[in-house]
Amino acid sequence: MRVDGILRVPGDKSISHRALMLGALGAGPSRVRGILQSLDVMSTASVLRALGVPVPALSDDLVMHGVGLRGLLAPTVDLDCGNSGTTTRLMAGIVAASPLAARFTGDASLSRRPMGRVARPLTQMGARFEHEAAGDGLPMTVHGGPLRGLTWHSETASAQVKSAILLAGLVGDVPAEVHEPVSTRDHTERMLLARGVDIRVDHGVVTLVPAARLDAADQLVPADPSSATFFAALAAMADTGELALDDVCVNPTRAGAFAVLRRMGARLTFEHERTEGGEPVARVVAAPGALHGAVIASDEVPSLVDELPVLACLAACANGELRVTGAGELRVKESDRITAIVSNLQAVGAEAEELPDGFIVRGTGRRPFRGHVVTHGDHRIAMAFGVLGAIPGSAIIVDDPACAAVSFPTFWQELARVVV
Repeated sequence: MRVDGILRVPGDKSISHRALMLGALGAGPSRVRGILQSLDVMSTASVLRALGVPVPALSDDLVMHGVGLRGLLAPTVDLDCGNSGTTTRLMAGIVAASPLAARFTGDASLSRRPMGRVARPLTQMGARFEHEAAGDGLPMTVHGGPLRGLTWHSETASAQVKSAILLAGLVGDVPAEVHEPVSTRDHTERMLLARGVDIRVDHGVVTLVPAARLDAADQLVPADPSSATFFAALAAMADTGELALDDVCVNPTRAGAFAVLRRMGARLTFEHERTEGGEPVARVVAAPGALHGAVIASDEVPSLVDELPVLACLAACANGELRVTGAGELRVKESDRITAIVSNLQAVGAEAEELPDGFIVRGTGRRPFRGHVVTHGDHRIAMAFGVLGAIPGSAIIVDDPACAAVSFPTFWQELARVVV
């Protein structure tokens, strides 16, 4: 297999969500360029519209007219978050600090995901949560109002929980302090700093000082490193050629997968490094290498949790063993990704074993894989096995390829274009 081409994968999903939310809360117009136009980000736009924010149709260059920190309106419809956990958890923090009640809903996959992890700290701040089903999933009604400050020691490393608390403190005009067991993606902190908010980060402790307003800002959304990893892995498992991935966000809290690709033998370089909107950006050039196994431990997982499905598929093409531990968070993603990764690898002829908090993949080198993949509607599973299926002679049938549109609407077209 030969790969060749230059591509810019879609805008970063995490930054796109936050650009809309902070644009909505800003004082004045904020320009957003390069936003990810995917189903998840459309869910955030829809939720904000239901709260009275005039969000325009998503496009490569749009202007958000913010309503200010206290300008949201009580919704007359449910806040349908689709498949987006980021939308649900971060907007729960914003709603918790607003004088209104809102009912959050989502698709079947999202409805099973745990929301107690954000409900607990936000309840301590003074909000009230109601879960209609057994457990702590959706539908969920958040009753917001005046909040009090909070110091929160996170049991699980979660950027979504951290962000929900920071946004609640911002909108509620109260101090918020989050102690993280392991540093997680820091887009919320970077973007708040760029908008005039006093955010302090010191040895795993993130502190928000109350702010009277949130400045408007222009935001260029860099290319998504999670999406880029799928094509970097494709290049790594090829026989010849290289792929250049433009404008990729290489924020250290998001670049863990690139480090693992190098450890597994891929040839990977960063070129034209620079800073855009507070985020480090580079062209990522990926090429084939002699692939072998690796160990991924718990302290690395937050920086590559969304890329683990494709790293697992890459490991099936390597010589040696990939062992992942400390990744229990995978069990509460869009699917139980540990089970989905292992069962689907086994279904296409690879050797994989499930661990309570991770998995083992025993690679046997580049060879064809054949079988049927059940995605459970999970975009990362669909794309990971799409990459594995690009190996010549493979015949992998993905049951729901369209679910890739959650984060990468043109994935299948780009995959066909760069394999030559």
